Parts: sequence; C-alpha cells; structure tokens
Amino acid sequence: MVAVKPFVSLLLLLILVRAGAEERVIPEFDPYDAEDIMDVCAGCHGIYGQGTPDGEYPRLAGQDPVYLARQIEAFKNRKRINIPMIPYANDRELPPEDVETITAYLASIELPRHLSPLDPDKEFDALARLEESKKVLNIPHYPGNPENGERFYRKECASCHGRNGEGNWKKHVPMLTGQHTKYLLRQIELIRKGERFHDSPEDAELFREYSDQEIDDMLAWLSRQDD
Repeated sequence: MVAVKPFVSLLLLLILVRAGAEERVIPEFDPYDAEDIMDVCAGCHGIYGQGTPDGEYPRLAGQDPVYLARQIEAFKNRKRINIPMIPYANDRELPPEDVETITAYLASIELPRHLSPLDPDKEFDALARLEESKKVLNIPHYPGNPENGERFYRKECASCHGRNGEGNWKKHVPMLTGQHTKYLLRQIELIRKGERFHDSPEDAELFREYSDQEIDDMLAWLSRQDD
C-alpha cells in the first residue's frame, strides 16, 4: 500500500478550505478507504495526485471533487475517451461510493509550491526533506509573452476558470494554475479537434479561431501564476 498521510479527520463533517474569497467545501471521507483506492490511481497520477510533467497524466490534487467525479462519469459512459482509464472507469473498479471517497480525498491534498525554509535551530532531517520535496509542484515557465497571455486569459477564460486560473468550485470549473502545461496544451488540441467536450459543441470552432501564439502566451502567463 502507498503510504499517504490522511488529510482529514473522521470526526469532521466538512472541511472548509479558504481560497481567496471562495469557500471550498470538501465532503467527509474515510482516509483509510481513500488510501486503498489511491493505491491504484498513484501508478499514473502519483502518490499525491501530482500528475506528470510530460502532460500524459494531469494533476488531480486540489481539484474540485464534483468536477473530478464528473470526469470519471464521462470516462465511464465513454463521453470522454482516455485509453489508460478504460480498465478503471467502470462501476466494478470504481463504484459510486469509491468515486465519492477518492474525489474528496484528492480535493483535500494541498501541494506546496516551494520547499519550506530550513530552521537553523532544528537538526536537518534528510529523509523528511526528501519526502517534502516529493509533494512540491511548481510549474516551469512556458515560453511566450505572459503580458499578452494575461490579457487573452482575462478576456476569454477568467469568467469561468477564475481571475488567476484558480478554478471555481461553485461552478465546478477546474483550476488551470498549477496544472502541467503540456497537459493543458494536449487538452486544447483535443478540444480543437472535437475529441474533448468543453462547454458546448461550438467551442471546438472557437478554440480553432485562437492562434497558436495566443495559446502559447496564455500558457506562459498561467505557468507563472504559481511562482
């Protein structure tokens, strides 16, 4: 079993996570059941749901649990096709109660952007420092013009995904800041091809109207939001 520390107490009915002016609510879940389920997910998404920099597997940690559950349902009914998910996206491998558990658990995981400063008054613990480093996720800067990217993002994306790409849990819209850039780029290409649904079928044409430079600039700006 992958050893992942519980992030919530069973005594809590709800967890309230403050993010700016938004109040994020994470449902109660059993951390021991979550660890068992995460044992399977970790093979691709990482033991902390951090995903992979090559864009193959997205970061799941810290995402809205309702959004995550909707994506799993889309995999199950084949409205969203993803080959690696096919063996797991069914009610035998991921029954509804397991979906509720793992999505709440993933939503509760906070990935630091930087290592914490060393305390000169404490003895250095190399193992603890190594474990802490495994949780750190800071997106490398993507090439492009971030100033132009900010203007483009604020015009086209901010009303749903949040002013700084933090997502919107009330609307169940995913965060983009802190997500792997190559993954975002792959999803944009899938939307352009009509192979991934965005908000409406017409969005494929809209995304095709965006220039590659506009997309690069937006990704350049997003990649700097977790500095």
